[in-house]
Amino acid sequence: MKGFGTDEAAIINVLAARSHAQRVEIKNTYKTMFGKDLDKDLESEISGGFLKTALALILTPTEYDAAELRRAMKGAGTDEQALIEILCTRSGERMKDIIATYKRVYNRTLEADIESDTSGHFKRMLISLVQANRPGGNTIDRRKARVDAKKLFEAGEKKFGTDESMFNVILCSRSYPHLRAVFEEYKKLSKLDMEDAIKAEMSGDLKDGMLAIVQCIRSKTSYFAATLNRAMKGVGTDDSTVIRVVVSRCEVDMVQIKQQFQTLYKQSLGAFVAGDTSGDYRTILLKLIAEEGAAKKK
Repeated sequence: MKGFGTDEAAIINVLAARSHAQRVEIKNTYKTMFGKDLDKDLESEISGGFLKTALALILTPTEYDAAELRRAMKGAGTDEQALIEILCTRSGERMKDIIATYKRVYNRTLEADIESDTSGHFKRMLISLVQANRPGGNTIDRRKARVDAKKLFEAGEKKFGTDESMFNVILCSRSYPHLRAVFEEYKKLSKLDMEDAIKAEMSGDLKDGMLAIVQCIRSKTSYFAATLNRAMKGVGTDDSTVIRVVVSRCEVDMVQIKQQFQTLYKQSLGAFVAGDTSGDYRTILLKLIAEEGAAKKK
């Protein structure tokens, strides 16, 4: 591969040891120098999880989110977990960038694709989230938090059946600090915390999405640590999820995710990745999470 040679280690050292801004610059410079697209050359030289990781790394963060959302809804079937992970965890400003990028790259609207590819209360939750109207700020009004907690309690535990729309209104449109206060007030009304209440009242993708919102509000790094654990534990590996979390968080909060992983599962994330992957794919993942030494212990 001209510019890199045929050495996979060189590809790893270039792509996994640079910031996303630097990787995009490398991608553009590569085309200027050699008159070829870097992604096409990578596709001709490498394969599997290694290739998927390398291709993810040469996209901007919003381009990668948009690409994963498109993949999740394109063709037969839907990757609901990818939709949940991205749409339930990104900030309002990031969501606006994703929506614009999705339109620019694919010439279609994200909301319309969600509308046609999902259904029911799950669809309503996702469409609410892509409005990107969650307020920022750190102001907390305890009286309003108590009112919202009471509304959730009456919409769920206190009601025969569940008013999913009320959960949608509150969990998708209130600020994170306000919702943390709501969860505290809810616990005063109920024997259950917010997560257990959702598990008792909902099912399927809606339950998973609502839980993702609550877990991210409590601790985003714990949510991503748990997501990585689910993707790798047991038989088989959900490579799409592993790659997506590692690539999207490696320059954001991976240090804290690793700490949470160790706390929650009594094992380092590096050891978990090393035991569940192999070859150049394992090497590039370990480099991205700064755990290269884990491969030597394997």
